Parts: sequence; structure tokens; C-alpha cells
Amino acid sequence: MAKKRIVMALGHNALGTNLPEQKAAVTETAKVIADFIQAGWQVAVTHSNAPQVGMIHTAMNEFGKQHHGYTSAPMSVCSAMSQGYIGYDLQNGIRAELMKRGIYKPVATILTQMMVDPYDEAFYTPMKPIGRYMTAEEAKVEEDKGNYVEEVPGKGYRRVVASPKPVSIIEIDVIKAVMDADQMVIACGGGGIPVMEQGYNLKGASAVIEKDRAAGLLAKEIDADVLMILTSVDNVTKNYGQPDESPISHMNLEEADSMILDGQFEFASMLPKIEASVDFIRHGNGRKAIITSLANAKGSLDGKAGTTIQ
Repeated sequence: MAKKRIVMALGHNALGTNLPEQKAAVTETAKVIADFIQAGWQVAVTHSNAPQVGMIHTAMNEFGKQHHGYTSAPMSVCSAMSQGYIGYDLQNGIRAELMKRGIYKPVATILTQMMVDPYDEAFYTPMKPIGRYMTAEEAKVEEDKGNYVEEVPGKGYRRVVASPKPVSIIEIDVIKAVMDADQMVIACGGGGIPVMEQGYNLKGASAVIEKDRAAGLLAKEIDADVLMILTSVDNVTKNYGQPDESPISHMNLEEADSMILDGQFEFASMLPKIEASVDFIRHGNGRKAIITSLANAKGSLDGKAGTTIQ
């Protein structure tokens, strides 16, 4: 009998912000992932990278300014670097936890590129802030390069990039091969590296893909049974932030569609999670999506915690 497959999308709290925090957080996160593998699941993991890619972007650009012969790094390169160093900690943390339990299963990070549509509406309205706050003079330099900059009152200026939807996963055949061999894979980290085709070449786009949308596409492509989006809250809630706010334990597709139309979900945080979940479920049979916290991951499988959409 074929094993069930799950894609686990790790949020910021599962990784920490800086290097020491990441090391500590990954140790605990690895235990949860190992629980699923020990229970017989085939697991693919994807993860956020917002603090990490911002740190790399700032470090590379500042280094380029201060040292002759070096240049700033494009967003695609910064994204690739973040996949590498987050994946390095994750794969070693998970490997160590599995070995403690007598489970000898390879864990590999796959540097993943995501095809995006150059005509995606997101490129006309960049919204994702990246890097440190800048002075007006520094912001002018960025604008002269063709980059988008926005002013944050009282803080300065920040560069903003687009957040297009992923169209396809370039390395999907490699990911499938690893999963079919019953090995564990870490892929599509930080939403993947957004790229566009130029002849035979792939060119990195100045953008950041929502990791939840990437996780949903990955789950579709490997025909997962469950998409589990792990975030900072235990449940999706109705009327978030209002006096009558209430947790949602279960939603069907019609209810999810209705709440999306009603504007129930915050544009830059919960909405991508819901939309990715709905899209994943619609493109297969017997699937379900779960949105919950890392602490409630195991309980949510049986509907005892979190929000289940199916």
C-alpha cells in the first residue's frame, strides 16, 4: 500500500530570525517532522525565508558598496542563498532527529526555481518590502536603477518587490524522483527562486513568491494527500481582530470561497494560505488542507486542532 504524502509549509516561528535562533528553532521543528515520518508519512517540507533573505540582501548590497570590485546581489541570488543555508540547518536537524529514533532516511535540500508569468499583475504593483530602511538619497539611487521604493513615515524608505504567483516548478521531476524513492525532500524554500524564460535560459526575476502558494503548487504536483501550512496561530478565525472573532475548525470549499469574497482574510497573511489550500483541494480527490501552529501539527491531522479545509 502506497504511503500517504504530506507537504509541510513551515512559517517564520519554526525557523527563527538570526543564525542562533534558527539553530534552536530547527531542533524543535525537526522533532515534529520526524513524528510524521515515524508515523509512516512521506514528507516534503517547504519554508519561509523573509528574515533570512532580507538579511542576505542587506549584507550583500552593503558589502558591494564598501568593497571595490564587488557588486550587489540580485534578489534571485539572495533567494538561492537563503534556500541553501536554511535547508542546510533543516536537513541536518531532521537527519539527527531521525537517527536518534533509529530511522535511517536520507534528507536532501533541492535548490528550486519557480516559473512566473512576466505579465503577472503583481509586477505592476510591487508590495513586498525587502532590505533595510534607506535615506532619501539611497532611495533615489535605487529608483535610478529601475527598482521600486516606498516611503515609510518616520522610518525612511524601503525597496519593494513584486509577489507573482508561481506557474510551474522547474525541478519538479527531481523532487518527484526523491519522493518516489521514499526519501525526504526540502524544496521550494522561501517560495522558490522566481524565474522567467529567455530563450534557453532562465533569468531570475526581481520578486518574492509567497511560500504558501509555492507549497500549494508543490502539493498539487507531487499529488500529496495533505497540505499542512504551519503558522503563528492555532486556527483560522472569522472576523479576525473584531469583538466577535471566532476560531474555525472546519471549512468546505464553498464556505472558503464565500469568506474570500467577503474579505474575511488579510491580504498579505491569511489570504494566500486559504487560496493555496482551496486550489490544492480543487485539483485532486480526497485531499485536505490544514492551517495551524507547529505545536498543533499532530493533533490537527485528526481534526482535534487547527483549521481543516476539505
